[in-house]
Amino acid sequence: MAVVLGGFLIPSVTRGALREWGIRIKGGEVQEVKSNEELLQNLNGEEVYDFRDCIIIPGFINGHMHMYGVLSHGIEVPVTLTGFKSFLDDFWWPMIENRLDHEMIAASTAWACLEMLRSGITTFCDILEAPNAIPGALLMEKEVVEKAGLRGILSFEACERVNTENGELGLEENARLIRESSGGLVTGLLSVHTTFTCSPTFLKKADEMARELGAMFHMHLSESSYEPQYCLETYGKRPVEVYRDLGILGPHVLASQGVDLSPGEIELLSQYKVNLVHMPLSNCEVGGGIAPVPQLLERGVTVGLGTDGYINNFFEVMRGAFLLHKAAQKNPAVMPARAVLAMATEMGARALGRPELGRLEIGCKADLVAISADTPTPINEKNIFDQLVLYRNPENIRAVMVGGRLVVVEGRVLSLNEDKVKEDLKKATLKLWGFPL
Repeated sequence: MAVVLGGFLIPSVTRGALREWGIRIKGGEVQEVKSNEELLQNLNGEEVYDFRDCIIIPGFINGHMHMYGVLSHGIEVPVTLTGFKSFLDDFWWPMIENRLDHEMIAASTAWACLEMLRSGITTFCDILEAPNAIPGALLMEKEVVEKAGLRGILSFEACERVNTENGELGLEENARLIRESSGGLVTGLLSVHTTFTCSPTFLKKADEMARELGAMFHMHLSESSYEPQYCLETYGKRPVEVYRDLGILGPHVLASQGVDLSPGEIELLSQYKVNLVHMPLSNCEVGGGIAPVPQLLERGVTVGLGTDGYINNFFEVMRGAFLLHKAAQKNPAVMPARAVLAMATEMGARALGRPELGRLEIGCKADLVAISADTPTPINEKNIFDQLVLYRNPENIRAVMVGGRLVVVEGRVLSLNEDKVKEDLKKATLKLWGFPL
């Protein structure tokens, strides 16, 4: 058991900020949420973590991650990219995903976990596509993530772009992890790529597998205008309509990106209670566009935030979500900091089907971040969300806990040897890039 004292406590964004409050932890879960005074009056030999100079918030939920993406950071793109499909066909698939092996995946998993922990991320959903690295890639990732001490929801991005047999192998890779991960830090979901790399028969089979396994079903959805154009030309309807007519849409569905959505598709996502994850920064990188997140939220769609493996500093991702939509809609009132922080915590957890995460209420997992409240301008209950989203950074994180266990202290990740992880990543990167060691 342990007691965590805070200068401010945000048990949930919905509840707001409580001055001089903290929590009692038992069995990795929040047992009590009370004032610091009450907690100190009822100590029973627990360890006390004194963060009364900090803001205690729920750990960030990274709703969409490609951990292997860190291997591409700084890579020279030797071809001219002419659009989103060119990005995939001419660069990402042949030069990154098709070349991944177990060594590269293990090294990138460890470094990505280190980056995420230092950024306050305590839970993430990862999508691996490495068609030449299965079977066995997900179970290897699971081992690394468990050692790092994060909560991971892992999946393999099954599709038929290589061939049908490889697609089937990808589905089984997902099913194997789901079956072998009941509880603990790491679980799984069933993931596919898109309508333009998967046949309708394959998509239906994947969804049926997810339902049978009691798992969520994930797809990339309209990351650019390419997929809507493809579906209109191939099926005479837009992607969300394709999924609807296949009987796939439902609250078990997790859609990523959602950049190019029509008003009718937004209505369908709302009607079928589909969850969505927003990647504001990576959508800029590939020239995909800006997702209609304010409209999705207005229609009641549950929307989380993700890094996409591009920039894994979650504070930058939150600021991207805060700023981009204001510029796109020429309206400074959209996407207030409070809404963005909700997407980064409790709403992001609900999007992943994990309502026990993203909050610090009784019965929730004790996953938290202690962020220094030593700001140049005063923090109060009204401005605390702006102070957190706009003016705090990873270097302001004092500690990160997962399940009541300290995993980061003053910027140092306790569960990983940073020097070794960095050296392993450099070796794996040079191998991927094709340079001599």
